[in-house]
Amino acid sequence: MSRSLLALASTLLLCAAPLAQDAAAPEFALELNALQPADAGCRLTFLATNKLGGSLDRAAVEVALFSTSGAIDRIVTLDFKNLSEGKTKVLQFELAGLDCEDVGRVLVNDIGACEGEGLAPESCLAGLVPTARPDITFGV
Repeated sequence: MSRSLLALASTLLLCAAPLAQDAAAPEFALELNALQPADAGCRLTFLATNKLGGSLDRAAVEVALFSTSGAIDRIVTLDFKNLSEGKTKVLQFELAGLDCEDVGRVLVNDIGACEGEGLAPESCLAGLVPTARPDITFGV
């Protein structure tokens, strides 16, 4: 390869690199922020951020809750309702009869609903980024 072609290729690669970094992948971020005792059981607090490229009319997430001994305690569907593009929303769910101290792990089992104009139903699962505070185990 000639020097001029090599220089041109190098220049094109250097120019393209910042463009690739700026184009973030679509993301549906869920942070399990807190488990707090409530009157009837345990309150789960989530931060949900929609960066999928369009507003979500409805997002529902099926989660499995495991005890500290590793046994599945229950599987529930949490309805996050509508989520605007780029907005972070705080949502709380109270689960009756659940002892927060006995929750060892929370797992996203499936996405029950991912509805919004211009969004494919599988967008939420494909873009799912689960995180949690250090004292909570949460993932897929």
